[in-house]
Amino acid sequence: MQTQRRNAIVSILFTLFGGPGIVVLWLPLWLTHFRTVPGESVWMRAAGTALIVLGLAPGLESVRRFVTVGRGTLVPTSETERLVVSGFYRYVRNPMYVGVMATLAGELLLFRNRGLWIEAALVLVGLNVFVRLYEEPSLARRFGEEYARFRRHVPRWWPRLHPWDGCDD
Repeated sequence: MQTQRRNAIVSILFTLFGGPGIVVLWLPLWLTHFRTVPGESVWMRAAGTALIVLGLAPGLESVRRFVTVGRGTLVPTSETERLVVSGFYRYVRNPMYVGVMATLAGELLLFRNRGLWIEAALVLVGLNVFVRLYEEPSLARRFGEEYARFRRHVPRWWPRLHPWDGCDD
């Protein structure tokens, strides 16, 4: 239980002050001061807010899932003991990253800031490079056939319409 508590604290701190927090909280705050576009329509604000809320959900859910199911943390240097293939991971292999991009899209709608466009483009390219060159090869080495099976059935970026139940072979 002590290890699980430590992993939860590490994951929460990483989420707030590491990669995800920097990308969806601290850089947008610095770039926009969270000032919305004056006179923006209610619909545009609602759409932006909805994307932010929907985008944050996978990251928050992943903190719990990585700690309890994976027995590890979200921090790439403190990996999980088990491959996490439940929750949002039944629909898409990278729900946290998809959530980050949805959050950034919502921020773009709300704040209409040129710096955010640049950030979003860099994050999109950076995540793709990180996933393809580091994360996927690392998971393939660590989890072998279990990860290969997961990759065959769950898409990297675009979610499945129906959850994978692990029995599609």
